[in-house]
Amino acid sequence: MARGVTPRGREGVHVTALTAYPVKSLGGVSLEAAAVEAQGLRGDRRWAVVDPDGTKVTAREEHALLGLRAEPLDGGGVRLLGSGGDPVEVAPPHDAPPVRVGFSGQDRARPAGPRADDWLTARVGRPLRLVWQDDTTHRPIRPDLGGADGDRNSLSDAAPLHVTSESSLARLNDWVAETALERGEEPRDPLGHERFRPNVVVAGAEPFAEDTWATVRIGDVAFRTTMVCDRCVMTTIDRDDLSTGKEPIRTLARHRKWEGATWFGIRLTPVLPVGPDATLRVGDEVVALGR
Repeated sequence: MARGVTPRGREGVHVTALTAYPVKSLGGVSLEAAAVEAQGLRGDRRWAVVDPDGTKVTAREEHALLGLRAEPLDGGGVRLLGSGGDPVEVAPPHDAPPVRVGFSGQDRARPAGPRADDWLTARVGRPLRLVWQDDTTHRPIRPDLGGADGDRNSLSDAAPLHVTSESSLARLNDWVAETALERGEEPRDPLGHERFRPNVVVAGAEPFAEDTWATVRIGDVAFRTTMVCDRCVMTTIDRDDLSTGKEPIRTLARHRKWEGATWFGIRLTPVLPVGPDATLRVGDEVVALGR
């Protein structure tokens, strides 16, 4: 059944936040509007961090990456920012010879160069390299993760766009509080959406209604759900001090565990072809059709 809303209103299902993460695992930037391409929001996760051998490095292993931030620049570049020292601006390395990288569906990317590498290495404390996805057609969405012919992904884990819901997070926070009470633990501050790193946050739906959505129209842009999002240890990292706790995985395992994983949010891919003016905006209406 379709779920309609009032355009730009606050009474139906609507977008409350947009975020792009130019570099995978680094902090991102909040947006009021974002252009949409076949591989998701323009400039989202087109850059990533690897070790000298090309093995991808994420905040799952190096929590310090979450303490750094990337801002998009005109032309596809990024500005890297972190506490201590000056930021560094990096342009897309169009002419750099590709290097081998270990991303599923993509084994080559272009290196950003020593300035970016030295900047990351100094802040994380181990040799690192920044690489750029020069051609998004390299990386299809795997069929076992809901991909179909023509679908393309950025350097994100499994699909171009990640969506979470205000009501679902509120329900999860209620469960987390119940878990703490049962265990005699001190109550903690509610978890925020930043723990889950969504591109789009929506409000106005029932808790976990998004699990049932097969197709979603956000504003004028059509998407297809590829899968519900499985959650990893990265959600347990506190964004303030980068320490690791047990939540939300502990509580999700009680309420939202199946097929050996815990689940929160959904992954979407744009319905192709994507129009040249496709754009998402905070306040956009959301209309979904269930499976």
